[in-house]
Amino acid sequence: MTASLSTSEELDALVSRIRACRVCIEAPRGKPLPHEPRPVVSPSSTARILLAGQAPGARVHNSGRPFTDPSGDRLRAWLGVSPEVFYDQSRIAIVAMGFCFPGNDANGGDLPPRPECRALWHDRLFSAMPQIQCLLMIGRPAQLYHLQRLGRGHQIGPNLTETVSRWREIAAGPAPRAFPLPHPSWRNTGWLKRHPWFESEYLPVLRAEVARWLG
Repeated sequence: MTASLSTSEELDALVSRIRACRVCIEAPRGKPLPHEPRPVVSPSSTARILLAGQAPGARVHNSGRPFTDPSGDRLRAWLGVSPEVFYDQSRIAIVAMGFCFPGNDANGGDLPPRPECRALWHDRLFSAMPQIQCLLMIGRPAQLYHLQRLGRGHQIGPNLTETVSRWREIAAGPAPRAFPLPHPSWRNTGWLKRHPWFESEYLPVLRAEVARWLG
């Protein structure tokens, strides 16, 4: 058996366990998940690009497929990829910090990612994907986890804006190439207007990097 086949089988077994997970209801850390779990995760043993987001929203919970919402439309525009490429699991892996929709807060926004996912699954999941070369960290939870995991915690800023503004320094680090991003939610439209450099300077570099690894 080759090493690549062993890695693929290991990943498949891990994903099967994740999709059957009910820990956030049966042994939660804090309040239990307010609905039935539906883990949404799309890892890959061949993809060179990893999208590391926050957690599924209500629409993704219903579809069972990541980024099937307006945030996904904006994210695909940022990356310059079609839905066909975006959902080609052999080319792009998608693994959020929380696998299930966490529910809504008192203001109608999404709650933070459930802590159970990171504690139980993330270290094992990412060790089973050593081929990743381009890491897109969407939102602060993903940035905190992945930069610390890679031994690059010193690159984390005091808030999301400061971390994203360091994109050149972070992208220039050792492999995998890492890119911090704000969440593509339409709630962040004001942030984009206040930071025009994101679209004028950052996105062209990001699109070129994504195209390089897709190619």
